[in-house]
Amino acid sequence: MGSFHTHNADMRKLSRLVHALMSVAQALHQLPKAELEPGDAAQLRLSGRWTLRHANEIGAALEAAPSGVMRIDASGVDRLDTLGVLQLLRFARRNQLAMDQVSFDDQHRQLVSAIEDVADDRPRRKRDFGFQAALARLGLAVASNWAEILALVSFLGENLVKLVRLIREPRRLRLTSIVFHMEQVGLDAVPLVILLCYLVGAVVAFLGANVLAEFGATIFVVELVSIAFLREFGVLLTAIILAGRTASAFTAQIGAMVSREEVDAIRTLGMDPVDLLVLPRMIALMVMLPVLTFIAMMAGLAGGLSVGAFSLDIPPEAYLNRMQDTFEMRNLVVGMVKAPVFALLIALIGCLEGLRVEGTALSVGERTTSSVVLAISLVIVIDAIAAIWFMYMGW
Repeated sequence: MGSFHTHNADMRKLSRLVHALMSVAQALHQLPKAELEPGDAAQLRLSGRWTLRHANEIGAALEAAPSGVMRIDASGVDRLDTLGVLQLLRFARRNQLAMDQVSFDDQHRQLVSAIEDVADDRPRRKRDFGFQAALARLGLAVASNWAEILALVSFLGENLVKLVRLIREPRRLRLTSIVFHMEQVGLDAVPLVILLCYLVGAVVAFLGANVLAEFGATIFVVELVSIAFLREFGVLLTAIILAGRTASAFTAQIGAMVSREEVDAIRTLGMDPVDLLVLPRMIALMVMLPVLTFIAMMAGLAGGLSVGAFSLDIPPEAYLNRMQDTFEMRNLVVGMVKAPVFALLIALIGCLEGLRVEGTALSVGERTTSSVVLAISLVIVIDAIAAIWFMYMGW
């Protein structure tokens, strides 16, 4: 009985061994091979299965294939799929072989023909120089800026309507908030405005003197500084300072309220966020920017006076007399007229960007940066347009 069980166990082991050997032999038979035809060194004979499962073996077989092959016999291939055909086509092109020099089994010809047609019609990839991407970014930037301008014009109309309503209904006026923002955007900015405009006035006088001294006309530095600051530099420098200082503050304040859902709470209580948040800031800035502009003009003139007295040997009395003799009221009016327009623009941009915050800290930072860039850019553009218009009008 024991010998019988031992015999059965040995037979099972032998059967498994035979099965394993047959599997190995079958696997070896399935491997893709590329060998020279016996007696013909110019013909390559293919065998095995040229399928995706044996992709690595296909690559190795073709790499090991000898050079100088003139014909390929693929009729001995058992199975062929798309990968195998593409590999053969690439090998044939590398060896400069035409398709009539490659023979396939009849059952594979239809597949080879279809893949060959697709491979031939595939368009060559164009070299990308980045022009299309740059053009796309330019188009997106133009569309985005146009949307910003439309939103700003719409927001301006809404505020003008509610400002007229405020005149009809004075009880909506929030005087405490207006005074608070006048102090914040006006009085707190006075030292910075005086310092920067004084230094710019001194620089303009010094550079102008270096040029005018060559013509013996140093005294004309007085007109240069006074006209420049009364017409352009006073209001422009003040607007740029407030665009960076105040517009960013408005955006950050209102944006923080939006992210904390305080603006939604205001609407829930039946109050208008524009009346509560925007109009007090806009009125305060429209009142204080002309005042700061006048202070900036005086600081710039003082800078020119200092340079004239200490570097150009122009006595202060002579400098002031020359300034009085050449003073024209229209220069002061032109500068002061632009101040409320710039104030309205800066306040609208700062508040609008704050109300457009999406509720995250990242959005607050992005909108703050956008408000500063947009406010400064529009201030400079409008100032340039106004300067050209006043020049053509003879003012």
